[in-house]
Amino acid sequence: MSNNQANPADMQEQELSNPLESIGCPAIAADIDLNDSNYYLNRELSYMQFNLRVLDQARNKQHPLLERLMFLLIFSSNLDEFYEIRVSGLKKQLGFGRQRPGPDGKYPQEVMSEVHQIVRQALQEQYRILNEELLPALAATKIKFLYRHEWDEKLSSWTQEYFRNEVLPVISPLGLDPAHPFPRLVNKSLNFILSLEGKDAFGRDSGLAIVPAPRALPRLIKVPSHITPDGDNFIFLSSVIHEHVEEFFPGMKVKECHQFRVTRNSDLEMSNVEVEDVASALQGELHLRRFGAAAKLEVGAGCPAELTDFLLERFNLTEEELFRLDGPVNLQRLMALFSMINRPDLRFPPFSPGTPTALEEGSCIFTAVNREDQLLLHPYQSFIPVIDWVRQAARDPGVISIKQTLYRTNESSELVESLSEAARNGKEVTVVIELRARFDEEENIQFASILQEAGAVVVYGVMGYKTHAKMLLIVRRENGRLKRYVHLGTGNYHRKNSLSYTDYSLMTCDEILCSDVHKVFQQITGMGKKISPDLILNAPFKLMKGLVQLIQQEKQFALEGKPARIIAKVNALTDPVIIRELYCASQSGVKIDLIVRGICCLKPGVPGVSENIRVVSIIGRFLEHSRVFYFANNTFTVYCSSADLMERNLQRRIEIAYPILRKKWVNRILEELELYLADRQQSWELMADGAYKKLEPCIGDPADGVQAILLNSLSTHAMASR
Repeated sequence: MSNNQANPADMQEQELSNPLESIGCPAIAADIDLNDSNYYLNRELSYMQFNLRVLDQARNKQHPLLERLMFLLIFSSNLDEFYEIRVSGLKKQLGFGRQRPGPDGKYPQEVMSEVHQIVRQALQEQYRILNEELLPALAATKIKFLYRHEWDEKLSSWTQEYFRNEVLPVISPLGLDPAHPFPRLVNKSLNFILSLEGKDAFGRDSGLAIVPAPRALPRLIKVPSHITPDGDNFIFLSSVIHEHVEEFFPGMKVKECHQFRVTRNSDLEMSNVEVEDVASALQGELHLRRFGAAAKLEVGAGCPAELTDFLLERFNLTEEELFRLDGPVNLQRLMALFSMINRPDLRFPPFSPGTPTALEEGSCIFTAVNREDQLLLHPYQSFIPVIDWVRQAARDPGVISIKQTLYRTNESSELVESLSEAARNGKEVTVVIELRARFDEEENIQFASILQEAGAVVVYGVMGYKTHAKMLLIVRRENGRLKRYVHLGTGNYHRKNSLSYTDYSLMTCDEILCSDVHKVFQQITGMGKKISPDLILNAPFKLMKGLVQLIQQEKQFALEGKPARIIAKVNALTDPVIIRELYCASQSGVKIDLIVRGICCLKPGVPGVSENIRVVSIIGRFLEHSRVFYFANNTFTVYCSSADLMERNLQRRIEIAYPILRKKWVNRILEELELYLADRQQSWELMADGAYKKLEPCIGDPADGVQAILLNSLSTHAMASR
């Protein structure tokens, strides 16, 4: 195992330590200050706009019913993580007295207040959609969620038996008194606060108690068909506990019983100083994540003020951070429903990702890549050839070594199995595992242990920089000489995600690209001065500067009166240096189209600043995840990348952007980008004030959105014609 430690400040190039001064360009118009906060949108508020677009999908009646419910739950999941990380970070700034405005000029307290207001309205709308639209519609299809007032005598009897057999034995009610102080409650756990009347066996009458629901208990319970035979029927664990809660307190009267949930700070912090074993240090932090500082309190709608005030005081929260919900407070746990029913008629139609003939099962992938570079677009095209390539390499007697980065991978990873097999077969296997991949840390520690036991060399990257690049390097002996092959991706080596995330995969044996990947691996796993790749733009050293130069090159063409254009497709755009450069290019006449799924801090359409910039966001069945950059006048017009246009990606992560060298694939990617820009079925356009406008189809527009078009052209049924 290797754990390279370095001081980020020592490693950064001078132009990256203060990028605005060294690589920024002056505004074309002398009277315009491109650093003015009026030209930047707030990152947190922009994220909330994205999550509202996700919530809007739950209203979209063109989506199948269960998919609408899924979007509703994804909104909850996104919101939880937003409070666990971003809002908690703002609270920490306030706690340390380090309020500093962002590029948009807003201070943390101002941002938090706006966020809470938006979230309060969004949660009201979320539960309105659930209660008034989705639940009645599901009930009409014989999928019912039965609340207590809907239980008949037979169901009531069954739930009482369920409670006594399955719930009562595992729950420990907690009376509150000096000997039983307020408990440490786990992040996002379901709990109940009770107001009691009477004295217990010891004469105690504190009047308050907490009933925590263990995570081992299912939050959604399917009622047996012999109890309710008509369709699929479910009850919530919260309803079962609420109905029988007095059994926890015999002889006492429960005056009030209300569910609540607290969301805590879940961002891990590891000092770069004196960390000898990053895996051990991280394991300690993972336990603490469950009990971080509170960021948000959710309670049932009817919870009285005296109980909410008590909870707010215990969690050190304000009234502004309290949210009343008209339904289950742990809504995200409804995800379990999808594995408990079989209703394909209420889901998106199934599809089989396409596989190019050269990469079909049984083909030698080394031979296919030797013939020509292979480009895949997931999920429309299968991720299996990438897994097959590692599997073939593990068993190929000619393969000498395999190097790979793993940021996220699936729970039972075929890749980890194949890499382990390769190590056991005597090949040199080096795996760079990013232990700090948020919310996948524990699983990555387990994968690291498996690989080490098989004999692979496991590297935890460079302290201070997350390894986010997606790279696979295979060295094979052919005809007496060593030949390199690489896979480069915009997304993770995660088979399950590859079925729902859009990402590009490039498989190549181009000597220069392969040499560049070798250099990047050498820099991660070894030590030494900066090694500069020839074609790859790598962060934290070359990517920022390279992108700025590419933008400025387009600007120069425009100033000379020549056609100039930039297209970028990313998940997020927040970096003020890049935004400033795009403003300069726009002022010069460069046509700029940005496809930004989530956060965008750039303001398009501002007179004199960004009139030539358009920003759209595509929200649909698949999560838009690919990062692509097109520069019309560069030698290499198209780059794919692991990096978003964010400060963390460009300056505090190990990332790569790689050119697409084959004209055939350049043309294909450009055609696909144009499909995104022409979409009016599932596209939202960003306005200068930060609001998003849903685009409406025009006469003559395709009936399908871009995702459906790509699915129809690239999935299995379309491959036969290629």
